[in-house]
Amino acid sequence: METMRIYGVVTDSIVDGPGYRTSVFTQGCPHHCPGCHNPESHDPEGGTEWTLDAVEAKFTGNPLLDGITLTGGEPFAQPAACAELARRAHDKGLNVWTYSGYTYEKLLEMAQRDPAVADLLARTDVLVEGPFLQEQRSLDLLFRGSKNQRIIDMNATRGAGEIVLYEQPQW
Repeated sequence: METMRIYGVVTDSIVDGPGYRTSVFTQGCPHHCPGCHNPESHDPEGGTEWTLDAVEAKFTGNPLLDGITLTGGEPFAQPAACAELARRAHDKGLNVWTYSGYTYEKLLEMAQRDPAVADLLARTDVLVEGPFLQEQRSLDLLFRGSKNQRIIDMNATRGAGEIVLYEQPQW
């Protein structure tokens, strides 16, 4: 049975992407960004081991759910497990947002060496990328913590062959 290390799961998030979401906070992060809002998630040996079935149960059966968010910690520190969760979410008709302290360009380099990174990128609908920079922190930003971070529409980017930034739907 596949497992992963989890810092926590929030089943009713409205801040980690649009709509009503389940946010999966992965355990382990190599970035250690000063001012991180989840510093307890940095230690790869911390958190709790969960089966993927137990994580999936947290985003199953709620008809109001729009998607899942893979955040952290650093989801790309556990890319195979996160890619499998993304696959399961898509099978349920949910969208997948992934947060990463790596830049998109760095993730593309990593994907050349690690098929699991490539798989998670391929299964991500929207990527919020880049390290959190305390000096660029802003409470006015939607779905990100610092101005350097980009919100990339991965589906449009794959189709365009260039980075396409996510545009917030008008409600």
